[in-house]
Amino acid sequence: MALEHAILVSLLEKPGSGYELARRFERSIGYFWTATHQQIYRVLKRMEGDGWIDVREVPQQARPDKKEYSVAEFGRGVLSQWLHEPIQPESVRHDLAVKIRGAAFDDPAALIREVERHHQAHSERLAHYLAGELRDFTGPEVVGPLDAGEELQHVVLRGGIAYERMMLAWLDDVLATLHRIAAGR
Repeated sequence: MALEHAILVSLLEKPGSGYELARRFERSIGYFWTATHQQIYRVLKRMEGDGWIDVREVPQQARPDKKEYSVAEFGRGVLSQWLHEPIQPESVRHDLAVKIRGAAFDDPAALIREVERHHQAHSERLAHYLAGELRDFTGPEVVGPLDAGEELQHVVLRGGIAYERMMLAWLDDVLATLHRIAAGR
């Protein structure tokens, strides 16, 4: 997937400025596709030049006008074509897994703090996902059935929740193994 496709999806969900788009990447899209503000603005400019997106100036009081981006018909076609193309299943590249295997040639106990740090980060991300799910999909303020876009956003979020739970279970296993090995030394 290219950053362009992630931007098209985000803008189809809701048009917005480059700043608003960057904030969406920080809050949600960025959990499965990351980009810096500079990358987003650079790609938006290229997408505008290629006719994938439309731009309109939005006047603001006491601030410069902002550009609001939306997906042009040509961009919809590009996204549709990409959605119909097969993609390769992702391979896992995991630095921590290599470190864990490499710990057999050093002191495995030295890795405990790093694994605990990863555990904390995944715990925080899971809590964030669960709070978002409650707020956006299952909380008392959710009225009526979800539309197709909301259903698909929710299924991606559920995948993120499942992934974080799997990572936490694995990290618990790693920690137990490291502690057992350290106790045996």
